[in-house]
Amino acid sequence: MPLWLVLIIAGIVLLVLGLAGIAKILIWIGVIVLVVSLLGYLFTRTRART
Repeated sequence: MPLWLVLIIAGIVLLVLGLAGIAKILIWIGVIVLVVSLLGYLFTRTRART
C-alpha cells in the first residue's frame, strides 16, 4: 500500500477516535506526499518522451 494512503487512513481512524489534532497532521502529510509523488511521476513521464 502506498505511503500516502496509509497516512490518510491512519488520519481518518484517529479522527474517528477523537484525536483531531494528530489526525489533521497525518491527513495533510498524506496529501502532500500524494501531490509530490504525482508531480514526480508527471515530470519523469514527460522527460522520458523527449
